[in-house]
Formats: sequence, C-alpha cells, structure tokens
Amino acid sequence: MSDSAESPAAPKVPAAPKGVQTKVRIAHLHQMKAAGRPIVMVTAYDACFGALADEAGVDLILVGDSAGMVVHGYDTTLPVTVEMIEMHVAAVARGARRALIVADMPFMSYQVTPEEAVRNAGRFLKAGAQAVKIEGHGPRIRETVRALSSIGIPVIGHIGLVPQSVHALSGYRIQGKTDEEAERLMTMARLQQEAGLSAIVLECIPHDLARRITAEVAIPTIGIGAGPHCDGQVLVMHDLLGLTEHPPSFARKYLDLRAGTLRAFRKYARDVRERSFPEE
Repeated sequence: MSDSAESPAAPKVPAAPKGVQTKVRIAHLHQMKAAGRPIVMVTAYDACFGALADEAGVDLILVGDSAGMVVHGYDTTLPVTVEMIEMHVAAVARGARRALIVADMPFMSYQVTPEEAVRNAGRFLKAGAQAVKIEGHGPRIRETVRALSSIGIPVIGHIGLVPQSVHALSGYRIQGKTDEEAERLMTMARLQQEAGLSAIVLECIPHDLARRITAEVAIPTIGIGAGPHCDGQVLVMHDLLGLTEHPPSFARKYLDLRAGTLRAFRKYARDVRERSFPEE
C-alpha cells in the first residue's frame, strides 16, 4: 500500500512485494510522483519474462520496439512492425497480471495521421496493453496525443534521444547539451503534457535538465540514461540481465546471463556429444 497521505476517494498505490495482485493504473503513477516513490519500468517481450518482471514487483512493463534489436536482430528499431509489437504485447499480457503494460508504437504506426495512430493503438490495447508510448514532438505528435487521449487511450511520450529518429539525430547521441536544445526539450515536455500525456520518457539528456523537466511537469518522468532525478527509471531487459554484448554506458548489469547461458549451452553440447545425456 502507499505510504503517502491520500484522500479517501483516491485509489491506493499497489505495493511492490510478491503476492500483491492489485493492478497498477495510470492514477497510481501520478500518486507515486506526488509521494516521491520511484516508478520501476523494464522491457519484456514474452510471457516468461513478463511473468518474472510482474512477480518481482515491477510497476510498468514496456513492450518496446527495442525488440527489433534485442529479439529480432536488426541494427535499429526502424524495421519493427505493428504485427510484431502486437504479438509481443499479447505474449507479455499472458504472463503479467499486476504491472501496467505499455506498447511501444513502432516507426510509421502513428506518424502518418492521428486516425491511423488510433487504429494501431486500439490493436495494442485489444492485445493486452493498457497504454501506448510514442516518440518525438511537434504539432503533429501533439495532435496524435490529443486524438488518443480523447478516446481514453493513455499515452506515454518520449523525448530526448528518440531511437526512431536515429538518422535525423546522426546516431545515438546525448540530446539537450546546449542551452537552446535544453529549452526546446523543456518546451516539448510542457506542450505534450498539455496535449494529454499520462507520463513521459526522458532518454539520454543531461541530469540537470532531467531534474528541471521533472520539477516543471505534473506528469511522471521516466528516465533512461537521464540520471537519478526522474520520477522513475526504465532499462532494456537484455541490458540489465547482461545479455547484451555492448550495452549502453548508463545501463547497469545485474546479472551476467550471457556468460551463464553460454556455459549451459556448451555443457549441453558436450554432454550430447559424449553421450552422457540423456542417461539410460
């Protein structure tokens, strides 16, 4: 339960420990920001890891378009399709019960028209998501946010380093380093909040700028490579489990699953070749 003082009518924030089954909702995220309780978000792409993240007490599971790189082997997120995200969302939803599931809207699934964005977001909610995430800024993105939120689809924004714009950004580089860029990102965050965002991801921006944006906006901020001053943090599952050969510098490896998996595969291969598995 929440350790903050709340009005009698307010929904209680689900506690994180194992065994608590109360579903995390958008309202809980706003309560967590108000209470200063950090929000935990991680990516997952299938039922197995969705269930594990859920059991661990993670608040949000992002079914990220990062699946294109860490699951499907692409160099960028750009080849990811609506059908791919829809499949991963459905799988995660079969494993996770408590965490709020967020579907990452892939490249060109929301940029053409707000109507197309609504149709695609609807597919993700039907598959089991409770919110969608879209990257970028500008009048067209704000129009899309309004269209989605106006019909009851919660939207999480994403500014700073936006991977779907990797070519326009000339690679994966820190954003907001100059005063002009910082002010532009501050304005983006305010305008997107006004358009109806439920939360916003801040990726690879200076720590002080992330602190300023977090203090400025009423919606929760979730950082990735943006320092400790956001309302929450998100990491790609493969980075924190040590499955990524070259993880980003801001990621922390909590387990060396890559090395352990290699050892297991090698031992299995040796046992088969030596006929020690299976046993008589």
